[in-house]
Amino acid sequence: MVPVRILLAGATGAIGRPLTTALTNAGHEVLTLSRTAGDIRADALDREALLRALRGRTADAVIHQLTALKQARRTVDANDPSTVLRIKGTANLIEAAQLLGAQRFLVQSLVLGYGYLDHGDRPLTETDPFGVKTGGPADPVVDGLVSAERQAFAVDGIALRYGVFFGPGTWFSRGRFPVPLRGGVVPWVHVRDAAAATVLALERGAAREAYNICMENPATWREMAGRHGLPLPGRLLRAAVPYLGAAMIDTSMRVSNAKARNELGWEPVAGASSPPR
Repeated sequence: MVPVRILLAGATGAIGRPLTTALTNAGHEVLTLSRTAGDIRADALDREALLRALRGRTADAVIHQLTALKQARRTVDANDPSTVLRIKGTANLIEAAQLLGAQRFLVQSLVLGYGYLDHGDRPLTETDPFGVKTGGPADPVVDGLVSAERQAFAVDGIALRYGVFFGPGTWFSRGRFPVPLRGGVVPWVHVRDAAAATVLALERGAAREAYNICMENPATWREMAGRHGLPLPGRLLRAAVPYLGAAMIDTSMRVSNAKARNELGWEPVAGASSPPR
């Protein structure tokens, strides 16, 4: 692919940092968007300020990696910061992409959007229902993921359904919370592998498509915590933070990354030296 100019929203996050490096190493020009630093300073939730900051600029693609996950909230509702970024922030960034003349739009999604429940042993693919709700505390998260994907698809965009992040800059590098003694397995992805997949999706991904970006050997939260020195156990986790209880205790899934491998040529590498078992 010919090098392009990219507006990256969320460049200071756990995936944004390695993604900036990966895009630059691939020959692309990166314009970073942040409220406090970067090439363009604006709040993605402030439509007028965002568009004003971008007037007169051009870009070939916009990549939406904005979240607000630094502090786990006890409850999650429609006003959760990450959910708002996925709904309102996506709408504003799509309008920004149109102003910039961008022809490509990529949005962060999560495999957890398949539903916070036990999916059994069959690996989920991109053809499985996405946006399954259980009536539990994680439903607003699912609503945000579905909204972000639908908005992206409406403008021929691409959704990247990442596994649970680990690596530098993630919860697993900071050891901020306890994990449960018991719980299901979930898919994982190292942030550098996620960044590499995102570059490939920019260059090779098909319009209106979603890609599962995760390792195929899932692991429990306890297994991963043991490898990264997180505190154990979290017996009161469900009561203390219901959303995390839904993610760590109620959810179990295996997810296929065959589509990303076959269509993008992606291969997880960074997490392969010490993969979950």
